[in-house]
Amino acid sequence: MARTTGSDGEKTEAAVREAAVSLIARFGYEAMSMRQLAAEVGVQAAALYRYFPTKEDLLFTLMREHMEGLNEAWIAARPDAADPATRLAAYVENHIAFHIERRPSTHVSNMELRSLSHDRLTQILRMRTAYEKELRAILRDGAEVGAFSIEDIGLTAMALIQMMTGVIVWFRPGERLSMAEVTATYLSMTMRLVGAKIETYSAARPFGRAKDAVAF
Repeated sequence: MARTTGSDGEKTEAAVREAAVSLIARFGYEAMSMRQLAAEVGVQAAALYRYFPTKEDLLFTLMREHMEGLNEAWIAARPDAADPATRLAAYVENHIAFHIERRPSTHVSNMELRSLSHDRLTQILRMRTAYEKELRAILRDGAEVGAFSIEDIGLTAMALIQMMTGVIVWFRPGERLSMAEVTATYLSMTMRLVGAKIETYSAARPFGRAKDAVAF
């Protein structure tokens, strides 16, 4: 990435975070050194500690910002007073788009939880729980009105989260499927998994980004 020597503090801090995400995603948190990170950004190693007193402070900041961004994206995408199928379609579309656009950050957030201290791990897990609670509420609402047929709300929510987030493992821009095609396929699988009625699913499909998305 471009060197940022001489840039103001805010720009340098942003460059540190960006470089850290890339390096941790490639080499792992334990393997990445602060000296290596400083070299990538183009500053002295001692300068990093003005922004992040410890290496774990940096990791925690990256994970917290990832979850804050995900929650903010969902709040912006969440349809008001919509039926459960439309809300579920919006959740799936937003989740997939967010994670594909932030593949390295998602990798760090998923793989490096083990590197956080207990208190900080608890904070991140609480943020995850709050986000996943939104999905469980959608599934519960759909089951209560007969739009979905679900035996276990919690297990279904976990299965959906794992399936959607797993897109980053194999999706690559410019290959066989575009993001729009991947999203449409995952929407179809999601609706089958929750036992959505055909007419309910058909009404939900036009919502959101999938119809307009293109390959990166």
